[in-house]
Amino acid sequence: METKTKKGFDAVKFAREQKDKLSAELAKMTKEEIVAYFKKVRLESRIKPCG
Repeated sequence: METKTKKGFDAVKFAREQKDKLSAELAKMTKEEIVAYFKKVRLESRIKPCG
């Protein structure tokens, strides 16, 4: 007996889309630009633990 449920969010699909998007973005950059990009992203989206 199989039960099918409809997914509201597909995590694997989302992760693959993000990987492809980032790969396409980084393919156009030089090494220095990539390093600067990750430094900027790390500072902007820093997740701080609460506790």
